[in-house]
Amino acid sequence: MTVALQVDGVDIHVDGAGPRALVMVHGWPDTWRLWDAQVAEFSAGWRCVRFTLPGFDIDAPRRVLSLDAMVGFLMQVIDRVSPRQPVVLLLHDWGCLFGYELAMRHPQRVERLIGIDIGDAGSRAHLAGLGARAKAMIAGYQLWLAAAWGLGALGDRMTRAMARWLRCPAQPRWIGARMNYPYVIQWTGRHGGYRGRARFDPACPMLYVYGTRKPVMFHSAAWAEALAARPRCRVLPLPTGHWVMCNAPADFNRVVRDWLAATDAAAA
Repeated sequence: MTVALQVDGVDIHVDGAGPRALVMVHGWPDTWRLWDAQVAEFSAGWRCVRFTLPGFDIDAPRRVLSLDAMVGFLMQVIDRVSPRQPVVLLLHDWGCLFGYELAMRHPQRVERLIGIDIGDAGSRAHLAGLGARAKAMIAGYQLWLAAAWGLGALGDRMTRAMARWLRCPAQPRWIGARMNYPYVIQWTGRHGGYRGRARFDPACPMLYVYGTRKPVMFHSAAWAEALAARPRCRVLPLPTGHWVMCNAPADFNRVVRDWLAATDAAAA
């Protein structure tokens, strides 16, 4: 059963009727559809909550949210779907940055974290571990997308071309340049920028899953090792690209299911 809600003009899709909420936050250039395989797996025991990030819906009015506004929006969603209990966050790409910031600002509202392919990206340790070629690649695709943001129909074509090049599984129909505003904020500092975000050091258990078949890693080895050493935390590589949950959905779902069960048992 799917229940549709609305928060700040954004449709919120809730599948399942379990006692706890699994809140799924996507990144670029995706929508709520990214999580189809996870909803099919987990909605029997969880309330699976998903939505398209504000400003990412190509059929909705164009908008840009600062980091503060995005965290505020996510908090509205959580308070609406789980007013009395903390939630589990399932995060990918830009969803990781936004969800990690929420977890640091409102730790009492986050029970557990599942991060996909984005760890301490942009930290000193991460940047120090990147070679010149990797840094150039990151700057190249991000600046391309930032430039495309303000170019209308040409920007849409540029964005879809980059999505193809990066082997994004999303359908071109749902991809447009308006989704690129986080890269504009990242590189220009507009709308408050992202430099003021909290250092990510979660207080709750965390599962971090990342793909190994890609040219650039988005975490430092030191960060992954430190996280893996924490009680009830786990770091797991899978032989996929950036979109782990789409490239190997059965393996990913199994890892998440086993970790949720293990952390439930440890808490009990």
